[in-house]
Amino acid sequence: YALVVPGAIYSTYSFIRCKDENERNWFMFLVLPFLVFRLIHYQLWISYSRYRTAKGNNRILDKSIDFDQVDRERSWDDQIILNGILFYGAGIVLKDQFNMPFFKADGTLIILLLHWGPAEFLYYWLHRALHHHYLYARYHSHHHSSIVTEPNTSFVHPMAEVLAYYGLLLIPTLLSVYIGKANIVGVFIYVTVIDFLNNMGHCNFEFIPKWFYTIFPPLKYIIYTPSFHSLHHTQFRTNYTLFCPLYDYVYGTVDKSTDSVYENALKREAESPDVVHLSHLTTPDSIYHLPLGFPSLSSKPQVSKWYLLFMWPVTVWSMLLTWVYSSKWQRETISKLIGQAIRDADKKGAKVLSLGLLNQHEEFTRNVELYMKRNPQLKIKVVDGSSLAAAIVLNSIPEETTQVLLRGRVSEDVYVLVQALCQKGIKVLTVQEDKYKKLLKFDNKLQSNLFLSERYDTKVWLVGDGLTDKEQFKAPKGTIFIPFSIFPPKKVRKDCYYHTTPAMVAPASVENLHSCEDWLPRRAMSASRVAGIIHASEGFDVNECGGTIFSVDKVWEASLENGFRPLPIST
Repeated sequence: YALVVPGAIYSTYSFIRCKDENERNWFMFLVLPFLVFRLIHYQLWISYSRYRTAKGNNRILDKSIDFDQVDRERSWDDQIILNGILFYGAGIVLKDQFNMPFFKADGTLIILLLHWGPAEFLYYWLHRALHHHYLYARYHSHHHSSIVTEPNTSFVHPMAEVLAYYGLLLIPTLLSVYIGKANIVGVFIYVTVIDFLNNMGHCNFEFIPKWFYTIFPPLKYIIYTPSFHSLHHTQFRTNYTLFCPLYDYVYGTVDKSTDSVYENALKREAESPDVVHLSHLTTPDSIYHLPLGFPSLSSKPQVSKWYLLFMWPVTVWSMLLTWVYSSKWQRETISKLIGQAIRDADKKGAKVLSLGLLNQHEEFTRNVELYMKRNPQLKIKVVDGSSLAAAIVLNSIPEETTQVLLRGRVSEDVYVLVQALCQKGIKVLTVQEDKYKKLLKFDNKLQSNLFLSERYDTKVWLVGDGLTDKEQFKAPKGTIFIPFSIFPPKKVRKDCYYHTTPAMVAPASVENLHSCEDWLPRRAMSASRVAGIIHASEGFDVNECGGTIFSVDKVWEASLENGFRPLPIST
């Protein structure tokens, strides 16, 4: 992006400095806003495509995407940067020619006709050449590594290919400049049409209705469909055209299943999920880390990036819409929203709804427990993952451990953890007298292995919410911090070890994992999310929320049998 800055500064400075209105170069001045528009246009397609393919209606291919594909397509915006460099370069070198009028209807039409004529024809043959084994192995195979496409797949090519494509796509613009018909609106419309059709062809869901071609049948040979190009990514040697299928029909390279794939995709209905995971945003800019957000961010553990400051106008707007829900007096409203989500998931045929993050708050889970008792007609079960979270913490403690220090908020699920530790003969120490008394109220039998201590020299700490930096510095060198909290503790000690919040690594059989869940590493799932999957796959026909805790041993064994594995410790 830094390469575009000199051109943006030069064009803006020249525009402001120019006193003669007729001499002002509006084309050069509008290049930067147009590049921003292109980025927004692409992002809208990416977000909407992921939303539609997740729903499943009209989806073309079922094969999942993975982190490798997301990493490979991370540079999708390079071509927009190149576009800016070319426009600024041409505007500086050909200053008079690119000081074009704002709009010419005939010029706009000529640009589009030049594309659907010579540019499409030349692209077709270039594309066929790229599928020759010599060029395919060295260049074009990079693009075809993505069998299931997303809008950002559309311009992910080696640099040599991108330059070749731009050489072809500049033909209409340069010819219109040469004959004096170029205009700002025409050039920008042309690039926007290319972006729209490129994104459409790689979106992996069909949405062009049959009547579109019934009203004017020749459109079948002028405008392709998403399923038409999807076949090119699965069959490789058919449907070579860029946007205009005419050349495939003329030269006999149309795939025989084109019509049937198109019709089947249109008939496909939305899928009914087995599990619904109910979570929420965690920070103001976490909205960009969602699967529907920026792929390059969502594919990595959530960390605030400096360049997201440029998104603050959008971020502030989203905060204004949601800040009220952070107030205590809105808890009743949140409980109602959770109840509505349960009803909606039940209507969709989901077996289990799992509660993520602060939806696991004791007040909410107790309300959910009451809600489920009042609505016995609901077939869906609600799980907060307390038993699996306790199992993960238990199995994260080194085998040779004889005592642990407990620090954090005490609730019924923490009691389950403490009870299991005491049964294993592990001493549980706490420096908080109120927590000590509260745990004893749950069960006096804990007294044999539960102790009130004033020392912090234990090397295994089980930590919940409220752990301070000062307390962490009291821990001896090499201490292992194992959180049982919803949010991870702040890592302030470089000489200690920190586990993640209760989570497990998903097996290879779990597909479509191309986004990280909050701060967790790739392919890791929170305990509550895993618990929802396990309860659904194993048919555990029970609710686990409020005061109801499922079997710790049973859910742990079931998760291992289903291929889930504990996360390794991090420093």
